Amino acid sequence: MIIRRAEEKDIPGILELLVQVNMVHHVARPDLFNGPATKYDRGQLLEILKDDGRPVYVAVEEQNGVETVLGHCFCIYEFTEESPLRTAIKTLYIDDLSVLDRCRGQKIGTALYAYVRDVAVSEGCYNITLHVWEGNDTARKFYDHCGMKVQYTCMETIL
Repeated sequence: MIIRRAEEKDIPGILELLVQVNMVHHVARPDLFNGPATKYDRGQLLEILKDDGRPVYVAVEEQNGVETVLGHCFCIYEFTEESPLRTAIKTLYIDDLSVLDRCRGQKIGTALYAYVRDVAVSEGCYNITLHVWEGNDTARKFYDHCGMKVQYTCMETIL
């Protein structure tokens, strides 16, 4: 397995993963997420893949000259400007990290997270952030295992 920046040829595999991610969210919160769907279409993915401010990384496996996307990590660089209240920091926000259902438990997600962490360090980021939906206990346990800590809690009242 190798991890690299995503390319146009990876879009079909990325779209498959995006449907799987959507369904995890749909099952946990059908009041908020329709399913099955993807949050980006092919055209949007093409634009994202060109944007250095929104790098996407993929874990791929090659067999007989054919690469299969096993996992992906969508990232976004965010910047907090100096103010009387806040310090200036550069953050690498993980918008989505997913591994194919059939490949989970093989440390692919751990490898993707470690790769992205190394990228964040080399890019001078202060931290890595992400959001985990309540009810996605598997993801929460994974991020806890990666050493992530709760930064703040967002709460809701459904009306």
